[in-house]
Amino acid sequence: MNSYLWFVGKRTLQLLAVIFFGVSATFLVTHLSPISPVEAVLGRMTARSNSAPEAIIAMRAALTELYGVDEPILNQYFNFWLRLFRGDLGPSLLAFPTPAMVLVGRAMPWTVGLLTLATLITFVVGNFLGGLAGYYQNNRLLKAFGIVAIGIQPVPYYIVAFILLIIFGFLWPVLPISGGFAMNVIPGWNWPFISSILQHAILPAASLVLVGFGGWFLGMRALVSNVVTEDYVTYAELAGVEHSTIVNGYVIRNALVPQLTALAMALGGVFSGTVITEQVFNYPGLGSLLIDAVNAGDSTLVLAVSTVSVTAVALAIFIVDLLHPLLDPRVRAE
Repeated sequence: MNSYLWFVGKRTLQLLAVIFFGVSATFLVTHLSPISPVEAVLGRMTARSNSAPEAIIAMRAALTELYGVDEPILNQYFNFWLRLFRGDLGPSLLAFPTPAMVLVGRAMPWTVGLLTLATLITFVVGNFLGGLAGYYQNNRLLKAFGIVAIGIQPVPYYIVAFILLIIFGFLWPVLPISGGFAMNVIPGWNWPFISSILQHAILPAASLVLVGFGGWFLGMRALVSNVVTEDYVTYAELAGVEHSTIVNGYVIRNALVPQLTALAMALGGVFSGTVITEQVFNYPGLGSLLIDAVNAGDSTLVLAVSTVSVTAVALAIFIVDLLHPLLDPRVRAE
């Protein structure tokens, strides 16, 4: 127990370090950029209306004081962490005066729901079929799955997204291709709204599932192909142990341990893929919000989205690290 507590403490320190350096790097990138968020918002406002020069000067001074962009970078950095600990990074320039964290809170359920659905489907189905393909290497159906996985795996998310958009949006228009739900339904805990959300999530989730399936399938097949040559698997087969017990208890369970680490590491890559996927389908998640924030020069909103993303990926890796000793006796012994 003491050794496991030491393990948890060490991993917790690593988690905090990853979040600290990741968020700090994002802060430096946004604040050392030559693009001024204040000038960006003033440019948009003056382009839409004929404001008096005095009003523009007063507005520039008010926004500069509000966001503290005239202070030294070190002061801005410390003020950023103080606001972050309070859970308020300030108002967003993109949707002034709405707080940036409020916008992130509205967009997060869409991305979390999409990522959870797509990741669980690809991880479970890809690893299960890959494990069977690695054990039953002469099965024709599983070989066909392998060919499909090899063909799909190198294709980027956005290419698959565009293909699905063309097929189901124009050639065979049976699924919605834009937005998170239909405009004629009332948001709430009612079946028309939930059904609309599920329909609009099919194409974005399918683009992530199809590409992710290939990687999990091929990775698991390669791991299982190595595990089946181990002595304990050969001994179990000679002892007459049922094939289902060997596959599930001996082969897939041992091969699944490195896949859990890959699952945590893949979350970051999947998030970067959803940025483009959400743009293709105009899905109201964090990816679309981040693109809009970058285009508007809204450094506050970029920081809010990036902070949540870095924290989520770091927490996923942390949880997987804590599960490793429970799943792998070798790690528990160490």
